[in-house]
Amino acid sequence: MFRIKTMNQISPRGLALFPPSRYEVADGLDRPDALLVRSADLHSAVIPDSVQAVARAGAGYNNIPVPWCSERGIVVFNTPGGNANAVKELAIACLLIASRDILGGAAWVSALIENGCGYDEAADEAVKAKIQEKAIKEKIENEKSRFEGPELRGKTLGVVGLGAVGVMAANDAVALGMEVMGYDPYISVDAAWNLSRSVARADTLEGLLAKADYVSLHLPLSAATEGIMNNGAFSVIKPGARLINLARGELVREGDLIAALKKGTLSCYVTDFPTPLLLACPKAICIPHLGASTPEAEDNCAVMAASQLRDFLETGAIKNSVNFPACRLEQRAQYRLLVANRNIPNMLGQITTALADLNINIVSSINQSRDAYAYNIINTDQDVPEEALSRLRAVQGIIRVRALKREAD
Repeated sequence: MFRIKTMNQISPRGLALFPPSRYEVADGLDRPDALLVRSADLHSAVIPDSVQAVARAGAGYNNIPVPWCSERGIVVFNTPGGNANAVKELAIACLLIASRDILGGAAWVSALIENGCGYDEAADEAVKAKIQEKAIKEKIENEKSRFEGPELRGKTLGVVGLGAVGVMAANDAVALGMEVMGYDPYISVDAAWNLSRSVARADTLEGLLAKADYVSLHLPLSAATEGIMNNGAFSVIKPGARLINLARGELVREGDLIAALKKGTLSCYVTDFPTPLLLACPKAICIPHLGASTPEAEDNCAVMAASQLRDFLETGAIKNSVNFPACRLEQRAQYRLLVANRNIPNMLGQITTALADLNINIVSSINQSRDAYAYNIINTDQDVPEEALSRLRAVQGIIRVRALKREAD
């Protein structure tokens, strides 16, 4: 029986993937095998040593102490692409509200009645209504130019980061008649296959910024990308460009951004990450973190997270981990050994030697590495005894060891 502790409300569609006959799923478990989380902050949480994996129902994982987990052999999963369509749709909406002051115009129109436009206290209700209607129409016609802005068609969009969301946003912008450029030095093969041929490749970020009327950020946050939009970027950006950020607030250096908005270097900044300084800036449009806030996205992410977690717990397979390599092996034997270790020389040799010393035959195996860590799936034709597990745990460099027995179908 596997035990899954939920740290947030998780979509029932995801939880339905855990059969009650094999899983106990609840928010109050004290010795869980895995954690299933959305936005709960785990940095200050106590994570029991029983936890083998953490699955984040979403793409971002800055609420999870990944280095801490890696050092303990805890595999951290995310769900890239699960909320991609939801974020992409909001990105397209942001292009529109960055172009014309739709939000400001709607707020202004709503305030016309509140401000008593054409209101005559002495008139009866029918007369009041007619006076107001005429006054409102006249005022709108006289002042609507305050909220006008350019069309998207024919303008250039620069998409920075061509992951699942970036590719979809770029393709839809092409369909809107925009000229689209993309910049991503680490684009995956899958993303490249899905990207429209009409999207031009930018060799450098500076080259994209110099040509784009609109720039949309779709990068993960890392040491390399934090503050990527700074004074240096704003010094080369096309004058009057509009910047959209639905990825992470920290990608933009806030003080440099506000200076660029005040100078007119940028016409507008639309973000899903409000701060007090941005809320006080007239040229910043702040959205209340709505990127993945659709029922479809919540369902998709929950299903992906639960599926990846179940696959890992039952077979040891890893897919969409942010700290360990992708790893999968056909289960050609009833028993299997899973070993997480540091990516240092002679680890595989020590593992196989420890098994050979106890006459445990390896049927098939795979070893994959990623940065400082490696992961092994080893199929054996006999149960791996506790003596072998203890011997492996004592090997310097081995972080976590687990034995599995394939359940009957």
